[in-house]
Amino acid sequence: MYPNPESITRVTSIGAGPIGAGWTAHFLARGYDVTAYLHDASETDAFMSILNTAWISLTDLGLSPGASLDRLQISTDLEDALAVAEFVQESGPERLVIKQALYARMGAILPPSVVIGSSTSGLMMSDIQADCPTPERTVIGHPFNPPYLLPLVEIVGGKKTAPEAVAWAGEFYKIAGKAPLMMKKEIPGFVATRLQEALWREALHMVANGEATPEDIDIALMNGPAPRMVSQGQCMAFHVACGAGGMATNLDQFGPALKLPWTRLEAPELTKELRDRMVDGCNEVAGSRHFEDMAAQRDREIVGVLNALKAARQET
Repeated sequence: MYPNPESITRVTSIGAGPIGAGWTAHFLARGYDVTAYLHDASETDAFMSILNTAWISLTDLGLSPGASLDRLQISTDLEDALAVAEFVQESGPERLVIKQALYARMGAILPPSVVIGSSTSGLMMSDIQADCPTPERTVIGHPFNPPYLLPLVEIVGGKKTAPEAVAWAGEFYKIAGKAPLMMKKEIPGFVATRLQEALWREALHMVANGEATPEDIDIALMNGPAPRMVSQGQCMAFHVACGAGGMATNLDQFGPALKLPWTRLEAPELTKELRDRMVDGCNEVAGSRHFEDMAAQRDREIVGVLNALKAARQET
């Protein structure tokens, strides 16, 4: 029913924001022809600004043969944007009613062999596909921001999604240069976002209680677990940290600490005082730097990490 994932050459990317533009940049860099659907022509300048910024980093990482910005078309007509699509990456607004209406339209327009992947970070595909006349080909394809640099894409179907579509999406994303995580079941927040939210809740608690500033928290992460996590995730980091005994030693020795009141699993109340502390703390760190400059620096440093990892792994 679905085409060979290796045969896909034309992708439609829906959405003009950082995620939609980021996906567009990624697919162009991998040598695909991309049609970008924007809701309104007034979004074009902001969309192209994100795309051009991304292209600098993608060029530093190395473009695929045939990759070119000339392979981009922009349309504000949904039917026109979907006319030649062989795969659709949807990154529309994170509002269920909008996505449901969009999937109702796409499900009627697209041939049933075209898989649709959603970038949603918080909605469930079972809800998104509710009004789609062809829900069996709709899947979650949730990236991490910026999607043109970070390889992760979390994949899961909804209640009406065909298993074949989920498997097809995993293979396609892999061919398209991503690192697919095939989820075992549909859960709110997926895997990576839930882990990120646990860190975020702890950070908010520490700021609210005057235990740390936003700068303190970022210093701790950037110079502590973050560099290690580039090589080893949380589970393997603890496994290796305990020597030959591995995770068994870790749990036997440190398991009791899990009951200690180190963490606060519930989100704190977002009072005006906490909001202001977070905003003021981040503005103090940012100083006079514009967000575009900070994003460009972030991208340069991520590129450096990715290239260093690539080189290190080729040596082993």
